[in-house]
Amino acid sequence: MLIPTEPIWIDQDDQLAELCACWQQQAALAIDTEFMRSDTFYPIAGLLQIGDGKGCYLIDPLAISDLEPLRALMLNPAVTKVLHSCSEDMEVFQRWLGVVPSPLFDTQIAAAFAGLGFGLGYANLVKSLLAIEIPKEETRSDWLQRPLSAAQLKYAALDVAHMLIVYGKLLQLLKTSERLAWVKSDCADVVTNARKTDDFSDAYQKVAFAWKLREQELLILKALCIWRETEARARDIPRNRLIKEPSLWEIARKRIQDASQLQRVPDIPSRTLKNDSDTLLSIVAEALDLDASAWPARLDPPLAQSEGPLMKALKNYVREVAEQAQLPPEVLIRKKDYEQLVRSGMNGGEYRLPERLLGWRYDLIGEGLLRIVQQQNAPLQNLQQQGESQ
Repeated sequence: MLIPTEPIWIDQDDQLAELCACWQQQAALAIDTEFMRSDTFYPIAGLLQIGDGKGCYLIDPLAISDLEPLRALMLNPAVTKVLHSCSEDMEVFQRWLGVVPSPLFDTQIAAAFAGLGFGLGYANLVKSLLAIEIPKEETRSDWLQRPLSAAQLKYAALDVAHMLIVYGKLLQLLKTSERLAWVKSDCADVVTNARKTDDFSDAYQKVAFAWKLREQELLILKALCIWRETEARARDIPRNRLIKEPSLWEIARKRIQDASQLQRVPDIPSRTLKNDSDTLLSIVAEALDLDASAWPARLDPPLAQSEGPLMKALKNYVREVAEQAQLPPEVLIRKKDYEQLVRSGMNGGEYRLPERLLGWRYDLIGEGLLRIVQQQNAPLQNLQQQGESQ
C-alpha cells in the first residue's frame, strides 16, 4: 500500500525536533533534497523531503534554524537513509548540516546489482518495480522561491512517497541473489568519499593535456589549480566563472609573466583579468623561483596503441563475468580502473589492482584480471631475459 502523497510542510524548529525524535525509532527513512546551484560553487539547500512510510514531510531549510535534531538523525547508525543517485544530495548535506547521511542505501546502486539496469533514473525504477508513473516537470524549478507552487510540492512529495516500498522490493531481490553485502559495501564507500576533506593538491592532474607539460610547467599549473579551487570556494562562485582549465593550462605552458601576455590568453573572464591578474602573475613568478626539487613528476601520457590488445582482453573478460552474473559491467569496474591496472605493470613494474577492485570485487573479477595481465606480460619478460642472456 502506497503512503499518501499530500505533503506535510515543516518550517518550525519544534515541529522538526518532535518529528526527528520519532524518526530516530525508524528502521529506514526515504530522503531527497532539492537545491539550487546555478551561480554558486556550493549547493544551496531549497528543500528536504523525508518519507517515513506513513507520510511525506517537506522541511524548509530557509526557515529552520535549529539543525541539531537533523544532524543527530542523519548520523544515527540504527536508521538506514534511503536515497536515489545521492552524490549531489551528499554535497547538500555536507554544506548545510556539516554531516552526510549514514548508513546509506542508494536505490540506484541497488537497482544495478538487482539486475534492473545501470544508472537507472528514479522515475524509471518506480515504473519498473511498482508500475507507477512519476512526473518530472519540476526538475528545473526555483526551489528557493517562497511559496513553492502546488506542482513543486507534489513533485517533491512524490520523490519520497514510494521510495521505502522500492527499498523493500530491492532488499528482497538482493537477498535472493545474495548481493546485499555488495550494495552495502559500495554505499559505505559513497559515504566515505563524501566525508573526505577538500584536497586540491592533485587537481592539476585532471586538467586536459596536463601530460604534455614539462615538470616546471606542471608546478605552475598545480599552483594555479590550487588557487582556483581555493578562490572558487571562498567567493562561492563556479570554477569556470573564475577561470577555465584551458586558460590555466595556457598560462602554465607559456610561463606567462606579464600582464600583456595574460590578456592574450583566450577565455579569461574580464572580471578575473581586472581583479586577479597580479595574483596570477605572482603565482607563476613564485613557481619559477622554486628549484627542481619542488617540481612534480611528469604525468603519464594516454595509453599507447600497443596496450590495446591487453585492454580488449581485460574488457572481454569483465563482460563475460558480468553476463554470467547478470550484472552491468559498469558496476564491477570503471575505465580508470583498467588504466590504473595496466599502468601499474608498465616499465617492468608489478601489476597491482586498484583499491576499488579489492574486497568482493577481487573474488569476482580481480583475481582473473591479474591473471590476464600477468599472462600477457610473460612473453615480453621471456624476450627480455633471452636478450640479457645473449
